[in-house]
Amino acid sequence: MLRTGLRWKFSAAIALVGALMAVTLSVVVHNAARYSVLSNARDLADTRVQIAQRNYETSGRANFPGIKIDDPDLPKDLLAKAAAGRRATYVAESPGGAPDIWAAVPLKDGRIMSTHMADRSATVLDDLDKALLIGSIAVVFGGCALGVLIGGQLSRRLRKAATAARQVARGETDVRVRDAIGGVVRDETDDLARAVDAMADALSQRIEAERRVTADIAHELRTPVTGLLTAAELLPPGRPTELVRDRAQAMRTLVEDVLEVARLDSASERAELQEIALGEFVARRVAARDADIKVRVVHESQVITDPRRLERVLINLLVNAAKHGRPPIEVTVEGRVIRVRDHGPGFPEELLADGPSRFRTGSKDRAGHGHGLGLTIAAGQARVLGARLTFRNVRPVGMPEDMPAEGAVAVLWLPEHAPTNTGSYPMLPE
Repeated sequence: MLRTGLRWKFSAAIALVGALMAVTLSVVVHNAARYSVLSNARDLADTRVQIAQRNYETSGRANFPGIKIDDPDLPKDLLAKAAAGRRATYVAESPGGAPDIWAAVPLKDGRIMSTHMADRSATVLDDLDKALLIGSIAVVFGGCALGVLIGGQLSRRLRKAATAARQVARGETDVRVRDAIGGVVRDETDDLARAVDAMADALSQRIEAERRVTADIAHELRTPVTGLLTAAELLPPGRPTELVRDRAQAMRTLVEDVLEVARLDSASERAELQEIALGEFVARRVAARDADIKVRVVHESQVITDPRRLERVLINLLVNAAKHGRPPIEVTVEGRVIRVRDHGPGFPEELLADGPSRFRTGSKDRAGHGHGLGLTIAAGQARVLGARLTFRNVRPVGMPEDMPAEGAVAVLWLPEHAPTNTGSYPMLPE
């Protein structure tokens, strides 16, 4: 699809309208000027033939320049009118040249007196046409310049509005589109900006209300869940006791995860930054989690990040790979990039299209497959770190999209500089 800016669309529209108006006015002016010039020439010829007629009838001689009697070259139409006793004028068009002007009047003795003159106004019309052409070109170029000016101003305002809207979408709730576009001129872009700001405020209020409800419910569940775990420890050993303890622990994990998601949604989390050797850090954390997972450090790199949050992201990715993928699970560290790959059926299409979504695991059977918050928390913690978390499925080159994938890859891209834009701060050494 061809994409063009508003300034060029405005410029093309104004130039087109200007060209149409210039052509129309040029044709009208040319025809009006030609009619006026020919009308004056015919009046002049008629005046000359009348003066010659009076002189002839008084003195009997046609003593006026260009006057002829019974001219054999007289046009037939003009001859017919003069023969009928009428004084008349006639314009004979000559292809590619100036028109011929004729005038004739019947005399008392039955003969016809006439005059013939070539119109000398062709040069005047040529000059007029040149002036009209230059004026039309000036109008078109002026319209283009005006279109670029008007369209450019509107385009800049809309680009500023789009930039501000993207900032709001990234979670910068203090950004307002109306303030971003600025300007003293009020137009439709201000109405659009106010509508977007109102929508953003309404969505922020609704999200904040939902976050508070979720956090309150999870917080209130903490106490009974802790009591349930304590009571389960007092039960006599046996299979029923193990089931109760397992479900109570799963509920406690769920409550803690929901509280963490609520904190991440509030955008109040701040990273405590430290400088670490990324490859060594990942290797130690993965080994502590599962010694069977292979870690390959392609290129070691010193990074400034929050080790606790980075470990949380890494462990959640490993847990997801273990639950929904198949071994072997591989972790690769290359500079500031961490890749976690499994050899399972791949991520669901919904996750690849929309990103992680809470309480959605992509599994038909919810039992025993978690509550879908692991990748949501990983993505939230990555945002706090100023990092980017992406997901893709592994398919050989040329393999159709409808064929099953041969694994899933989650990639964490750590920023080159410390994430100060997230409100993070350096952690002072003890």
